[in-house]
Amino acid sequence: MATVALKDVTKVFPDGTVAVDTINLDVNDGEFMVLLGPSGCGKSTVLRMVAGLEDPSSGAIMLGGELANDLPPRDRKIAMVFQDFALYPHMTVGDNIGFPLRLSGVEPGPRGERIQDVASALGIGDVLARKPGQLSGGQRQRVAMGRAIVRRPGLFLMDEPLSNLDSGLRAELRAEISGLTRELGVTTIYVTHDQAEALTMADRVAIMRKGVLQDVGTPTQVYGRPATLYVAAFLGSPRMNLLEASVYVHLDRYVALNLGEQALYLPWDDIRSRAVAHYHGERIVVGMRAEALTPVAPDTAGDVLHGRIRYLEHHGHESLAFLDIGATAIVVDEMGTPVERAAPGQRGLRRFNQVMQRLTGRATESSGPALEVGGGGGNRTSVLPDPGRHHRRPAELAVRLAPYPQVSPGHPLAVQVRMDALHFFDERGDRIDVGWR
Repeated sequence: MATVALKDVTKVFPDGTVAVDTINLDVNDGEFMVLLGPSGCGKSTVLRMVAGLEDPSSGAIMLGGELANDLPPRDRKIAMVFQDFALYPHMTVGDNIGFPLRLSGVEPGPRGERIQDVASALGIGDVLARKPGQLSGGQRQRVAMGRAIVRRPGLFLMDEPLSNLDSGLRAELRAEISGLTRELGVTTIYVTHDQAEALTMADRVAIMRKGVLQDVGTPTQVYGRPATLYVAAFLGSPRMNLLEASVYVHLDRYVALNLGEQALYLPWDDIRSRAVAHYHGERIVVGMRAEALTPVAPDTAGDVLHGRIRYLEHHGHESLAFLDIGATAIVVDEMGTPVERAAPGQRGLRRFNQVMQRLTGRATESSGPALEVGGGGGNRTSVLPDPGRHHRRPAELAVRLAPYPQVSPGHPLAVQVRMDALHFFDERGDRIDVGWR
């Protein structure tokens, strides 16, 4: 049984860089787990620690239920596939694939049979006599895969194996790798920065940022209910629209989400309204994906936002319109914390409000009416992070349109919002929710 468990694993390099920070992750037997994140987030370091190429600074690495911290790489029953193929240029394809078997002392007859079986499964049975220099990039990657598979390991570790290939070949090999590993039933940990690879190949996805595990779940879970603002911003194309909203509760009626000069209304009978109501008078982040927005006639009733098209992108099968609705967008930097760059006057007013709140116990008028819940409610001043944490700019609401629509920049457009598809995040970037998945 090939299971992997990381328990409070941390890696600190000699220069003080914290590459991995207290990660807890379980990989089940036969599971295809993808570690996803931008370059430098620590995902390859995790892979190298599992392989035994790096020692954890603290924590435990369990392989098959046994502690493996001090186990040499050769005894871990793993096979690694790297980004750069790492083939021997002087050997033929057949010799490259069979090299691990030769080291293990497998006789030439059985060794040749296993080489042929693996090469046929990977579609490279006709190039076994060639040298790596005579192969295309896709063929070389298949040879590297074959060399790993022929060992029949209990665990595959793949470090961005497709990143050097063109997009068409990547799509082809994605299907081959995921199909082959599932057919073999081998536990696989796959590292990538490409969300398309993660969402199409994985049984579960573990998303990392700056050495910290942000979210773990099936592709449907991490995309449909991201645990943090970072995950929401990282996944999806186009990226999720993240808008700053002021919350005002109208008890037993609805929760108003003010987006600049417009508003959306969350019905009081919506179970999420209770959680959002705790932020009355404060600002939160509302997320909506392009698929939650439908162009409608300007006079359509309901949850509709109005704006003008700022610019268009044509993608052949569809067009994307970026709509100015007079709201403020929250932009999350991939490697940094979300940063707010409020104007100096706004920062001063917010600091004044916070000081007045502490001195008087009451909010200033700009903080909104008191919340009338639970008999005494009280109010809180705005708790969006201090300057230096969020980057704010005029919102450009991404909306999907038909290919080459009969509209142009400056054209007015109304979109209906699916309220059940909204996402809510607090000032720390954590999901505002009524419970976990």
